[in-house]
This record gives sequence, C-alpha cells and structure tokens, in this order.
Amino acid sequence: MRGTPYPTLDELLRGARATVAARPGDLRLRDIGTSRAGRPLWLLSAGHGPRQLLTVAGAHANEPVGGATSLRFARWLARDPSVLGSGDGGLDCTWHFLLCLDPDGARLAEGWMTAHSSGVPDAAAPPLIGSYYRRFYRPAFAAQPEFPPVAGDPRAPMPESEALLGLIDELRPVVQFSLHGVEAGGTFLQLTRAVPGVPAAYRRIAADLGIPLEHRPFDGMGWLVEGPGVLVLPDGSPAEERDPSGFVSRATWLHAMRHGTVSAVVEAPFWSVAGVGDPRPVAEPRRELADVSEILLGRVKQLESVVGELDSRPPGTPDELAHFTAARELMDIGSGVVDTWSAAELATTVGNSVSLGIAARRIPLRAAAMMSRALGGAPALDTLVDGWARELERTFDARWVSVADQTALQARTMLVLARALM
Repeated sequence: MRGTPYPTLDELLRGARATVAARPGDLRLRDIGTSRAGRPLWLLSAGHGPRQLLTVAGAHANEPVGGATSLRFARWLARDPSVLGSGDGGLDCTWHFLLCLDPDGARLAEGWMTAHSSGVPDAAAPPLIGSYYRRFYRPAFAAQPEFPPVAGDPRAPMPESEALLGLIDELRPVVQFSLHGVEAGGTFLQLTRAVPGVPAAYRRIAADLGIPLEHRPFDGMGWLVEGPGVLVLPDGSPAEERDPSGFVSRATWLHAMRHGTVSAVVEAPFWSVAGVGDPRPVAEPRRELADVSEILLGRVKQLESVVGELDSRPPGTPDELAHFTAARELMDIGSGVVDTWSAAELATTVGNSVSLGIAARRIPLRAAAMMSRALGGAPALDTLVDGWARELERTFDARWVSVADQTALQARTMLVLARALM
C-alpha cells in the first residue's frame, strides 16, 4: 500500500506536544474529555487574547485533512505569535484546535495511512483511490459526534458530542471552523451567517490553488447559494437535520449560534474533479437524475447480490460490527437518497450532474469497502471495490490534490474569516 502524508492520531499528539514544547508560554495542550473507548480529546490552544476562535478537526473518521491543517496552522502561529496579539494587524485572540473529535473512528480509518515521523506534508507518494477505499471506514450516521441526537431521542449523546458542546459553551467563540474533506470533487464553504467579503476571498483562494469549486453543493440543500462554492444558512432555518437514514440531529455548529458564533464548514477534496465547477445548464435535468439514480440503485442491488452469495461468518468483533453497521446503513438508504435528489430538482447544471454522479458511485463503494472488512475480507467484495474505485477515478479524471494545497485552502480560508470578524 502506498503511504499518505496525513498525520495519524499518534503523530497529531506528538506534533502538538512538540509545538507546545517549543513555545510553552504561547501554546497549551489539554484534554477536554474522552471518547466512547476512553481516548482523550486533545485541545491545542495558542495565544492569550480575549476573543476565542475554535477549529474542530476529525469530525468524520475518513477525513484526516482537518488534523493536518490544524497542526500546520498551530505551528505557523507558534513561529509568529504576533498574529494572535493585540498589536497592529493582530487578531487579539486565543485560537483553539480540537485535533480530532472522533478518535475512535479515526483509529479504525487510518489503516490506509502510513506514519511519517518527519511530519512534513507530502512526505510520501500520492495514494491511489483504490488504496484509500480498501481500508475505508466512516461510522453510521448516529455514531458521528458532530451530529448528536435531538432532545427526546432515546439515544444519549456520545461523550465526544457532549465534550464539544461543553467546550463551545465555555469558549463562546466568535467563529467556529469545522474542517472536512471529500474523496473526490471540489471545495465548498458553508456559513451559518453571511460575512461580507468572505465568499469572494474564499473563491480567490481556491483559484490560486487550482482547486475547483462545487458549482452547487448538495450538502445543505435548504441553504442559500451565495455564488459558486458557498452556502449560507437562511434566517429562521430549522435547527434539526434529518439524514438519509432517518436519524434526526442538531449539528454542533448550529448549537454555537446561541452565542452569536459564526460557524464555517470548510470542505477540501482529496482528489479534484474539474467538472464539478461547470456552470453550463444541462439539456434534460430529469434524464440526468434518472441516470445517476440508476447507477446508485443498480450498484446497491449488485452489492446486495454479492453479499447474499457469501458464506461469511457474522461480525465477531466490535470493529467488524462497526464496519457492518455502517455498510448496512448505506446499502439501505439508496431509495431515500434518490427521492431527496428528485425533490430538490438537482442536476440542472453540468457541475451538479457531475457531483451527483460521483455521489452515486461513492455510496455503494463505501458500503462495499466496509462490508468486506466487516466480513473478514472477501475476494468478491474486494473485486467490486477495486473495480468501482478505478471507474470513479477514470470517469471523472480525479486528480490528487497535494496535502500542502488541501491544508492551505483550509488555513487561508480560516484566516480570512477570522480577520473579517475582527
């Protein structure tokens, strides 16, 4: 397996400790709680200013870019602490980095990553999409700590969720950043409140780095589109969100709005697909939707058939069960996803049609990868994973985005928004 330059959990902690040791007066490290499995949730804090800024990384187990960005950004602040000071041009703030919100999930997902003791971005050759998916893991919706259940749900919030909500209430941050990644596609930014000048600045950053913008992201389909790649939460929007599985939650970044906090979700692609930014209208949107829906439902049906033919033992360990639960959920949501796409009248532009085509392939690919791991490895499932991953890469000409560029996109966007809110 080819390595990746993202830091593992252990490397994140070592890097944070080394950064604090180099500037013990300016940086601190503490744990703010523990995960379900008892792993600490580490908070790295820089500066001593009165304004509080919070960055949350690792909300999704399969998205290690946020940790890489946080560590890189904290190291930059350590080298130039005046950025956080009260002098001319300083932010007069304390900047906090929650290095990984879901360390249990990240541990299950980091098998595709090779440790790099140097901690230097891009220290290894770019990975292949097939390598990424062969060890893929992303928890089921109800096990993602950024989205705790709403009040009245019989499921108790996870300790990771409660720790983050407590931190938000403690800090009352001016801005909260949630750093995310997407396997293939473009970048986009979600804001819980419009901030003048930020969308244009963000688009310039993406252009500088050669990273395509999602023309109309279909995450947050009820959000307002503020030009290519930017979504803004409308006033009076419901505080609850329903995912395709039917699980209803209240996002932790919506919780922060009670304190006047602006939350920003910054998505960076691992492999870029130029077509997602194409604004041209399509001739037959309904035909486009029908085509991508057929791909999604057809591949789920194919996966069901392969799984049904396997004489595999049931999941016997907690890790296998976690993979099985997440895979089974993805296999069950296909019809609901298609209904959502149809109701939202998507696929009106070439870019959105491309994004939907990627999603239609990504859902069954994720499910097949996790089901293979859940069942102890099965050649038939591995064949599906390898073939679907190659087809995804070739169909959309997916090209690796260096981690230096992924982290630069997120770091520069954070700095622009922080300065805009001064």
